[in-house]
Amino acid sequence: MTGLIAEAVSPLPTAAWLVPDAEQRTSALRDQFKILVEHAAFYGHIDVLYDRSAAAVWFHHLGPVPPPHHYDQRLHEACGSHVHRFRHLDALFDRHRPAEPHHHLALLAVTPAAQGTGRGTALLDHHHRHLDQAGIPAYLEASSPRARDLYTRHGYEPRRAFTLPDGTPFWSMWREPQPTHQS
Repeated sequence: MTGLIAEAVSPLPTAAWLVPDAEQRTSALRDQFKILVEHAAFYGHIDVLYDRSAAAVWFHHLGPVPPPHHYDQRLHEACGSHVHRFRHLDALFDRHRPAEPHHHLALLAVTPAAQGTGRGTALLDHHHRHLDQAGIPAYLEASSPRARDLYTRHGYEPRRAFTLPDGTPFWSMWREPQPTHQS
C-alpha cells in the first residue's frame, strides 16, 4: 500500500519540495509513508480499495496521539539527507492541526491512472458516513487548489492557508458532521 501512496504523491509539488532528486523521491516517500501507515494502524485506520488503486489514511484525534515509536530515528533512516524537509512539513502540520477532537485525513492517494474516476470520493464518502453517524468532525490539509476544491465539495471548509518555503500552498480544512437522514 505504501507503494501506491508514493506513486500517487510523487508527481505533486509537495513531493518535489520534500525530495528534489526525482530518482530518490518515490523510495523516500514510500519509506516515510510506511511509518505513517503503521502508526495509523494503532491510532486510526486505513481504507484501501479492493483493486489497490486508492487508499485513505486516517488518524483518530479524539484524544492525544503520540508520535510514532522512534520517529526521529526512523524518519532519518527513511529520508536520509531530506529529513530536515520532512521535519519542517511535520512542524507546519502540527502547528495548524486543531485541538478539537476529530478524525484527521493524513493521506488520500489515488494512483495517477485512476485519478478522476471517483475512487477518492468513494473513500471519503465511506468514512464520512461513519463520522456523520458518530457526530465526529474531520480535518485535513489540502495540498493543491484541485484538492481543496474536491474537499470543499465534500463539506470541508478552508480554515487557513500556509505554505512551504518554496511557496507550495496548503489549506487546513474542517468538516463538521453532516445530519444523517433516516429513511
